[in-house]
Amino acid sequence: MFSSRATILFVCFWLSAAKASSFYDNPEQDPLPPEDSPEDLYKKWDFETSIIFVYPPKCTGVFHFTHSNLIPIPFLNPYPQPLTPPSLPQGARFGPRAIRAASARQIPFRSFNPRRGLNPYTTLFTILDCGDMPLTPFDNALALHQMTSAYQTLNSRSPAVTHPSWPYPKLLSLGGDHSIALAALRSLHKIYGQPIAVVHFDAHLDTWHPAKYPSAWQSAQSDFTHGSMFWIASNEGLILNGSSAHAGLRTRLSGDGWEDWEDDERQGFLRITADEIDDFGPSGVVERILERVGTEVPVYLSLDIDVLDPGICPGTGTPEPGGWTSREVIRILRGLESLNVVGADIVEVAPAYDGAGEQTALVAAQVGYEILTSIVGRGLKEMGKEPGGGTGTVENLGRKRDEL
Repeated sequence: MFSSRATILFVCFWLSAAKASSFYDNPEQDPLPPEDSPEDLYKKWDFETSIIFVYPPKCTGVFHFTHSNLIPIPFLNPYPQPLTPPSLPQGARFGPRAIRAASARQIPFRSFNPRRGLNPYTTLFTILDCGDMPLTPFDNALALHQMTSAYQTLNSRSPAVTHPSWPYPKLLSLGGDHSIALAALRSLHKIYGQPIAVVHFDAHLDTWHPAKYPSAWQSAQSDFTHGSMFWIASNEGLILNGSSAHAGLRTRLSGDGWEDWEDDERQGFLRITADEIDDFGPSGVVERILERVGTEVPVYLSLDIDVLDPGICPGTGTPEPGGWTSREVIRILRGLESLNVVGADIVEVAPAYDGAGEQTALVAAQVGYEILTSIVGRGLKEMGKEPGGGTGTVENLGRKRDEL
């Protein structure tokens, strides 16, 4: 048996070694490294096969646009494969493909959004499906490095539409494991040069200290999960403390007290529980989020599909009863269209657990359409090109805008 003193010394040594060279380290990568030719990028990124259903299928991998100055890229939709499942069919690995299939009806000639008075697919912005980020499912450290490098490469591209409000592309990542948010926030923090506010729709906090997942074989890699990525991001200074919010919470907590909430408060998050929608409705949720976050700071919008009730969206790995309906979530998102969203994700869709009608993927596709509509609408407004004379209404069509 090891003595207590020996155990403490061993733990201290392990922590100091991990700190010296941690797999959490944000890989330093300059935008568009000069040593990477198009051929090099092709070798790195183009081995993943993607099934593309989203219209228009303009590219199927990072290689097709990273070194092209001809393709306009104000919007990008990488659909990262998940990180943690050890074998092919488990978890949310096929979430991206399921959402693509569910979005097949979102075609330009029938995607006008009456609540916003615009069709997000036919404006001056170009929406691209850029295929799956090819990630190893066997090594969390390498996968995190791959994701961070891929996001940095994507975010470094100059948008075709030049405007001060659009200095970089805006990425909407759909599908897989929620841990992708760490890589996205690392990239956004680097290109914007400041912490990013997070608006987080989820049944769970995801700000848990890694030790909240106890293991007799603790390691740096096992610490990185889809429940600890915001804790890691907060400790790296990536998240704007005091200007972020959770919405739809109904998770159980660790231990016998309020330590999880106290730790969450230290990370600067406002908590809105799922039950509170009964007290002040969707409009009250919107009001509290906007009051907390504002409309000018850069925002990362992260939506875990388990924020919805499992009776509506069963296709997820950590379902929690008592969630919101798809109508409630969509109306809240519509009310948040004034947020300065610089990146977003819709994650944890696990088709293996979905119903016969694939309703979880269908909801995820609709949520993506609403987020795109709001981002496009804000962009057009800032450029003075908003439909309806820049007022955000559609009176010219004789219709009243859908309000909360």
